[in-house]
Amino acid sequence: MKHILLETPVFTVEAALKAAGYGVDRLELCSSFYEGGETPGAGLFSYLKDKIAIPIFVMIRPRGGDFVYTEDEVEVMKREINHFSDLGADGFVFGVLKAGGSVNMETCTGLIESAGGKPCTFHRAFDVCINQETALEKIVECGFSRILTSGGKNSVTEGLPQIIRLLELAKNRIIIMPGGGMIPEHITPLNETGYLKEIHASCKKIRLSEQNYSNPDVKLTAGADKEPGVLTVDDSLFEKFRKAMR
Repeated sequence: MKHILLETPVFTVEAALKAAGYGVDRLELCSSFYEGGETPGAGLFSYLKDKIAIPIFVMIRPRGGDFVYTEDEVEVMKREINHFSDLGADGFVFGVLKAGGSVNMETCTGLIESAGGKPCTFHRAFDVCINQETALEKIVECGFSRILTSGGKNSVTEGLPQIIRLLELAKNRIIIMPGGGMIPEHITPLNETGYLKEIHASCKKIRLSEQNYSNPDVKLTAGADKEPGVLTVDDSLFEKFRKAMR
C-alpha cells in the first residue's frame, strides 16, 4: 500500500506530544473539544514547535456554533492567521459558509491570501453545506489544499459511500481527507478508489484525572458529566491504524 498520511487533531499538550512521539505525520492543533474545535492558544503552539518536528496545522475558528461569521469575526481570523504564521505555523484549517449553506468564496479566498501560500484545509463546515458536489468545486476554485469530511454525516462510517464518491469526483485536484469517527476498517474501501492520500484520526481517549477531590455541586466544563478526566490519545489505536495502512 502506498504511504497514506496520518493527521491527528489534538486539544492538549499531552495529546500532542504523545501523538508526535508515536509517529503521526501531522497535527491539527485546536482548543475546545466540546465545541468541535476552536483556535488554540499561541503559547501552546509555540511550545509544541519547540518540542516536535512534524508539521502543525492550526485551527482558525473564532467560536463554536455555525460557520457564518461577522466582519469582526473574519478580521479576528485574519489576525490569528498572521500571528500564527509569524510563529511558524505550517498550515491552517478553517471554513466559512453563507447563510444558505453554500461556501463563502470571497471570505475564504481572503483568508487563504492571509495564509501567504501556506496550505489551507477546508474543515467539516463542508459537512453542513447544502450541496457537497457544488461546494467541492468552489473549494477547489478558492485554492484550498484539502477538504476534511465525514461525507455529510455524523461519522465516516455513516458517510462512507459519499466520501468514496467525493474521492472519485475530486481525483487529484484536491485532497479529500476522511475524518470524524474514522476507524482502521475504513481504509481499505477508501483506498480502493486510488485517490486516498490522507486520513484524519484523533485516536482519542479520556484518562482519569489525578485530582482526588471534586465538588459534586459544581461543573465548570460543558460535557464533563459525560467524559470526566483529561483528553489524551490512545497508542493502541494508532497501532491499529498503522497496521491497516501497511
